[in-house]
Amino acid sequence: MNPTGLARWASDPSRSRGRRLDEGSAAPRTEHQRDRDRIVHSTAFRRLVYKTQVFVNHEGDLFRTRLTHSLEVAQLGRSVARPLQLNEDLIEALALAHDLGHTPFGHAGQDALNACMDGRGGFEHNLQSLRVVDKLEQRYPEFDGLNLCFETREGILKHCSRRNAEALCRTEPDGPARRFLDGTQPSLEAQLVNLADEVAYNAHDVDDGVRSGLITVEQLDTIALYARFRDEALAAHPRLLAMPPRRLLFETLRRMLSTLVYDLIAETRRALARHEPADADALRQLPPLAAFSAEMREPLDELKRFLFKALYRHPQVMDVTARARTVVAELFAAYVAAPQEMPADYADASDLHRAVADYIAGMTDRFALREHQRLTGRDLFAA
Repeated sequence: MNPTGLARWASDPSRSRGRRLDEGSAAPRTEHQRDRDRIVHSTAFRRLVYKTQVFVNHEGDLFRTRLTHSLEVAQLGRSVARPLQLNEDLIEALALAHDLGHTPFGHAGQDALNACMDGRGGFEHNLQSLRVVDKLEQRYPEFDGLNLCFETREGILKHCSRRNAEALCRTEPDGPARRFLDGTQPSLEAQLVNLADEVAYNAHDVDDGVRSGLITVEQLDTIALYARFRDEALAAHPRLLAMPPRRLLFETLRRMLSTLVYDLIAETRRALARHEPADADALRQLPPLAAFSAEMREPLDELKRFLFKALYRHPQVMDVTARARTVVAELFAAYVAAPQEMPADYADASDLHRAVADYIAGMTDRFALREHQRLTGRDLFAA
């Protein structure tokens, strides 16, 4: 462990690869604290409160949004980071930024924009998240974007096709896309945020699915991971049977989340003990070290398959998804045909189609619906 209290393989902010434009020190804040602060104050972060997770924003006030999801990922990520002596500020920055590029209407919006941009570079929300922090946020006089550290940008770019990685590396040879060409890994902090993201959405999609009535606790009782923690909850608190069913659901999910966090910590420790990386750069040359145990991975995957079939492919969700795709596709066509309907900085862009994709991707659910109705005279989500 070094004098900062971080493990030797952690991302040490004093040894950051830096920003594309040097700005000097922000002491007493570390570089990754500074990144987190910039993300929290960004326009894209505020918009997450009205961007859907599974359920479109107008469907209810109690369902998760991209913002509440990001906060849950940050909480889980810090819970894992502290016992492993990792950089909690970087973990938090990555968790809060990882969905900045998501479109309105979740994956339905992304799929629609990707189809609209077919032959023009496509659309992928991880790449868009990097685009948001590198270019689209316009808050500072000296540069576009947020001018974040390499380690933060590296972790934001969770996935990237080879074609897109090659394009990014042409302008920034040693940038965050390089690892997709040379087969190396991101920081351990980035690896852990990816798994915290998975834990968070599996747990809260169970909660939101039951709340919506689209899945039932009887269905969940057939899923091994859920049934295990339901039985533990009832054994510890038999009176739950006489309480409203949501109490049992909450206690079951609480126990599941805790066990997944402890399992992730323990399995990652075992991997670190096997490989003993000398520092954060040495760790990047190794296979992924953040992982769940095999005993936990299998039932977790079963839960994911259940949610995919029972919730994400539920006829009601699919109906909303289809309408959301239509909204995005028709918005795209309308703006391409009449760029003046967008703000001037988008309408006057040299690449109109990419500017339209950027504009739509930045919209909240409710703004996209209002714009669609304004431009087409139709309300596809009318009751």
